[in-house]
Amino acid sequence: MRLPFEILIALRHLSPKRTFVSIITLLSLAGVVLGVMVLIVVISVMSGFEKALQEKVMGFNAHMTVTNHGILHGTEDLLETLTKTPGVKGASAFVAGPVLVEFNGRVSTPFVRGVDAEREESVMGLRRFVVEGEMLLQGEGVIIGKRYAQKNGIRPGDRISVISPRLVQSIRDAAKKGEQFTYLPDDMTVTGIFSTGMYDYDAHFILMALDTAQHLYDLGDGVHGISLKIENPMNPVALKNLLNRDLPPPVQAYSWMDLNRQLFSAVAVERNVMFFLLLFIVVVAAFGLSSTLITLTVQKSREIGLLKALGATSHQIMGIFIGHGLVVGTVGSGLGLACGLTVLRFRNEISQFLASTLGVEIFPQEVYQFAAIPAVVDVHNLFNICLSAIGICILAAWIPAWNAARLDPVQALRYE
Repeated sequence: MRLPFEILIALRHLSPKRTFVSIITLLSLAGVVLGVMVLIVVISVMSGFEKALQEKVMGFNAHMTVTNHGILHGTEDLLETLTKTPGVKGASAFVAGPVLVEFNGRVSTPFVRGVDAEREESVMGLRRFVVEGEMLLQGEGVIIGKRYAQKNGIRPGDRISVISPRLVQSIRDAAKKGEQFTYLPDDMTVTGIFSTGMYDYDAHFILMALDTAQHLYDLGDGVHGISLKIENPMNPVALKNLLNRDLPPPVQAYSWMDLNRQLFSAVAVERNVMFFLLLFIVVVAAFGLSSTLITLTVQKSREIGLLKALGATSHQIMGIFIGHGLVVGTVGSGLGLACGLTVLRFRNEISQFLASTLGVEIFPQEVYQFAAIPAVVDVHNLFNICLSAIGICILAAWIPAWNAARLDPVQALRYE
């Protein structure tokens, strides 16, 4: 197929020459390549980070939580009803809240989560997180997060003293009455250590038996909520609405998206902001392209006048310069796409090389809690990035093209 003469002339102007205009064109092309490459790498990594974060959050948290933000009593019937609801795969009651823990003279304030080990296994599968010891959530047995254990020097088999809210309330009541009160903290045995990969959970959580947590909080048979595992955790809205229609107020169901909305909204906002900020790299390259075409318009005014004198229309003259921008945008986007995908393919090797050679940690594990740099290559994102770059280059060529189309051939050829 023969190309239109506008594109042929544009390609001729883009052919390598030892001129200042050619150098600016190459720099503009390099700017487009760099902008597209950086955009693809950053957006893909941030999308991968969001997906990995979702997996870790859903790994230790329930897909859905039923609670009245207070204390639920007589939950056996509710548990049975929820378990039989279509779309629900498992249900387990829990007690959660802060406590004081003392070990070797050090006091800390972790969060306790009391669960029924058998039922909880059908909801979250806690055993897969245990990395040391074993999961014995009975009586005085507890398991603690890996970071919490490291920070306080606790190992499986050690005993910790737990000061519960019930005990604190008893001390306060005795003080008001002016009575002497001797408190005895509850001693617990650490039977195992778990690791979820999320710093907040690993550094601040202790898991224990449900009845033990109920005793610590003086709840009787009460619980703070019910955890649910559902069939379609990525689309929980329909099931949540179904449950909320039947649950007696103020008891309500909340999905993992509801409980972590701020976290994932922040990640989404950061990804969108990074897209627009990095898009300015392409905009800067487009300014270079525009200046190149403006210079080309001045240098080639005689040739433009000759073309118009031979019958070329204003639209065809505009097509030459817009074709120039289209070729730069398309070639730059193609090369940027190839470079971006290559960097994503070897992202972890590049990170290790920079860390070992230059001492630059671009993705420290202790901060992000991921063993490798996550990335998700979304075809929709790739298409939007490349299309945006091509569109910006075409817009950059529009003003020079419009000026060239307005050139009077008589004035251009007067002194020839």
